[in-house]
Amino acid sequence: MNREERYEHGMKVLEQVDGEAGARIVDSLADTSPELGHQVVAWAFGDMYSRPELAPRERQLVTLGVLTALGGCEIEIEVHINAALNVGLTATEISEALLHSAVYCGMPRSINATLVAKKVFAERDLLPLTNLG
Repeated sequence: MNREERYEHGMKVLEQVDGEAGARIVDSLADTSPELGHQVVAWAFGDMYSRPELAPRERQLVTLGVLTALGGCEIEIEVHINAALNVGLTATEISEALLHSAVYCGMPRSINATLVAKKVFAERDLLPLTNLG
């Protein structure tokens, strides 16, 4: 595929996964770094997200784990929690993944990501959760 075809393909994948939240991120880059926006769409979504080896649900779990571990990615975590719900993960599964991340990246980062999840879950009327062991 050429540059434009990769972008068009990436936009279709982005819309399926992130909906308008992903498009807003790309749009927010237009006046500062349009090439970064292009790469998010063409490379991250057009090339990486569309690979068949992992299902969209699995990709979102990986993404949430990595963003939680990195820390300071609350904007992206919000987008990807919405995306995880869009591709079929439940709020309980997302909450459990963020809980599990505490073992590997620490409580503060797990708590930060969980508080972002709380915001998204409240907006989607998915609270309260009852995933007590």
